[in-house]
Amino acid sequence: MAHVPLKISEGAKFSRIYALGAARGSLSVTNDDIAGPIDSSDEWIRQRTGVITRKRATKDVTAADLATEAAKEAIAKAGIKPEQIDIVLISTISNTVQTPSMAALVADRVGATPAAAYDISAACAGYTYGIAQADAFIRSGLAQYVLVIGAEKLSEVVEPTDRTISFLLGDGAGAAVVGPSDYPGIAKTVWGSDGGKWDAVGMNHTLIEFRDNPELGWPTLRQEGQTVFRWAVWEMAKVAQKALEEAGITSDQLAAFIPHQANMRIIDEFAKQLKLPDSVVIARDIETTGNTSAASIPLATHRLLEEHPELSGGLALEIGFGAGLVYGAQVVVLP
Repeated sequence: MAHVPLKISEGAKFSRIYALGAARGSLSVTNDDIAGPIDSSDEWIRQRTGVITRKRATKDVTAADLATEAAKEAIAKAGIKPEQIDIVLISTISNTVQTPSMAALVADRVGATPAAAYDISAACAGYTYGIAQADAFIRSGLAQYVLVIGAEKLSEVVEPTDRTISFLLGDGAGAAVVGPSDYPGIAKTVWGSDGGKWDAVGMNHTLIEFRDNPELGWPTLRQEGQTVFRWAVWEMAKVAQKALEEAGITSDQLAAFIPHQANMRIIDEFAKQLKLPDSVVIARDIETTGNTSAASIPLATHRLLEEHPELSGGLALEIGFGAGLVYGAQVVVLP
């Protein structure tokens, strides 16, 4: 059979993040509010995690509601029309149904129909996975503008008596509009997984087990704290360093370091291992927002730019890591 040449699309040479949007739960939950059921104290929680308060949403607000609010802000700030968005990616573990995707719903709500839309299940690395895909889509010609959202309502999968993770978790959504650029705005992503530690972070039982044995209770999040802490501190610092190398820069050329807001002790250890100079601003949004999984990096970035507008145009190293275990890191130009 004769070979018929196919038409191949060519995209932009580079991509960049145009703008960010954010939405947090309206409730501020203090350590004192949740210390009782885990037989703990404000002091213990602060020392172990760095969290003072965490944001949680009211019962009537869903993760999709938070995603919609964040997305609308990002689109408005990006200066594009919703209908110009070709793809909507939502990184989440908070969809209220197995299917359809949260992304399809939010795409419709913000006016991005008929954009391609799907959810990414990569937990706390989800936003970095979304940015990696957006960059690839734009440079391949598959999209001109991509809306990347991390959205979580983790308060719905919290067991108040769980001492491994419940006191960390918050609710929120962060969104980014990614589009074509005439300069490199997103460096090569370093990403991967370690399924050998698949059960280090996750649910205490499955939906099938809950269906067959309702007395087990609704599935909630739990983790093997020490396993996750050691993996994050030792292995993820190497990933962060590799992301710097892929970007062709050194840590002293960064304007900001924006790690997943998992635990303040992990963030501090990263800073030491990467030998970050004092000139690098480190995101510490966990202190008042809590750990919002896929939403944590865009939320932390949004706050950082609000508090330090002079960082705009500078380089930021972002790294996400969590359940799977999965990880992703990239250097980006801050919008």
